[in-house]
Amino acid sequence: MANQKIDRRTRIKRGIRKRVTGVAERPRLSVYRSNKEIYAQIIDDVAGVTLCAASSSEKDIAGIKGDKTSTSTLVGKALAAKAMAAGITQVVFDRNGYLYHGRVKALAEGAREGGLNF
Repeated sequence: MANQKIDRRTRIKRGIRKRVTGVAERPRLSVYRSNKEIYAQIIDDVAGVTLCAASSSEKDIAGIKGDKTSTSTLVGKALAAKAMAAGITQVVFDRNGYLYHGRVKALAEGAREGGLNF
């Protein structure tokens, strides 16, 4: 069962990455969701560099009590703040094969509240 879920997500992820690419003017916001934490980073695929990143394991976010969905919203807002400081306002959202609901959706909405446009 676990292999089927992983294979399905990998297949979806490959389809998304065919269409979604981050460039300097509009980098890619990539999300990784584990059972315990959530990670997000903004990537310039042409140069092959990560411009900024945020995760739920960072000290300022990990210290706040709450469920995983509310923590994901905080990660999105933190990533948006770091992106704004780096001069990034436009991004392309890469859900990385995960369904757009729950924690992934909460992170996206938090990033939008923080000022990112996608």
